Amino acid sequence: MKLRTLLPTCLLLASALAPTLTSAAEPVLRFAILGDAEPKPKAEFPGVSAAVGHVNHLTDTLNLDFVIGVGDIAHKGTELQYEAVTPVLQRLTLPFYPIMGNEEHGSTVERYMQYAQRWNEGKVEIEGPSYVKEFEQLALVMASPDEGRDFNDQGVAWVKQQIQQLHPKPVLLVVHGAPAGTYPERADKGIHHPGFAEVSAQPNLIAMISGDLHMDLERSEHSKQINGVHHLHIPALERTKVPDEDHHVPMFRVLTVMDDNQVIVDTYQVGLDGPLERHDYRFKLERAVQK
Repeated sequence: MKLRTLLPTCLLLASALAPTLTSAAEPVLRFAILGDAEPKPKAEFPGVSAAVGHVNHLTDTLNLDFVIGVGDIAHKGTELQYEAVTPVLQRLTLPFYPIMGNEEHGSTVERYMQYAQRWNEGKVEIEGPSYVKEFEQLALVMASPDEGRDFNDQGVAWVKQQIQQLHPKPVLLVVHGAPAGTYPERADKGIHHPGFAEVSAQPNLIAMISGDLHMDLERSEHSKQINGVHHLHIPALERTKVPDEDHHVPMFRVLTVMDDNQVIVDTYQVGLDGPLERHDYRFKLERAVQK
């Protein structure tokens, strides 16, 4: 079941400025984004746990509104991993809006939904694996893959329909894997469905937010514009895979929407104060001119 939810931005105003903001514009929406987890060989989540504590701290200092996840929380979708991570994610003081990844498809959608509800007990209800969160200035289309990390015909049609129905409102699309080839560091992985090109071509699609690749932000081009769409990679919290597995530093990202339609993407290293300026990325809530 795929649903749309309208939330009034007036309930989500943030009063504190992010450390990187220098203009007179004011933030109207701010949320944290957590990347892949799926630890192995043991079902232990120290990176996720530390990130949850850090996000909870920022909730007070930056007035965060909610948290989203890009999938691959439980390795192979095992009950062991779901059970281990659930008390960790329940510590989040804010609503947590996740999507599925290919790892969750190692089990059933029903199992994923059961735990997605438990992560949000007393906060919000997650009514389906894919859904829309709509605000005054933009909408988030939260699109879980249908098979592995890819979409089937129905899934592509649903994503395209949501974006078209929202037009002319700007859309940020949250997917587990980016379209294959977006990140040459692992160009073979991602969305391969040929119809997804029509999704990318929608004039009000501003950005895609994805994880999946477990890229080291220090050694990859993690934020970029391709054919008018901004692509943001969210780093993994438990394991780094690309370009290798030799060095892992857990990080997460925070996205702030300003009242002048500027979007600021800050990157935080878990446990360190302040965002990492070298990973700062900004764009406007308007379709970028293709280059």
